[in-house]
Amino acid sequence: MGETAGRLADFTILTSDNPRWEDPELILDDIESGIKGTSGAYIRIADRRAAVAYAFDHAREGDIIVLAGKGHEDYQEIGGVRYPMEDKELVKKAAEGRGR
Repeated sequence: MGETAGRLADFTILTSDNPRWEDPELILDDIESGIKGTSGAYIRIADRRAAVAYAFDHAREGDIIVLAGKGHEDYQEIGGVRYPMEDKELVKKAAEGRGR
């Protein structure tokens, strides 16, 4: 996943999906190992809400934001607990007031 993003995207934000019982930073380490072999620019932001906000804060006119991973899920599972979280709601909130 990281290698593909590094080759094809102008910029990639590595973030958390459903870490469940795993350390999110270790998951990002695995993804980062793939992206490091490319010339792709990236940043790590483990907190998914913060990562989505960062994407919208730094997007310029003509940019395309691809948010991958959660799909239809309306939660994020961390440490065996399901926290309410829908990507579409994160996007709506991040896009508010930005003319998007």
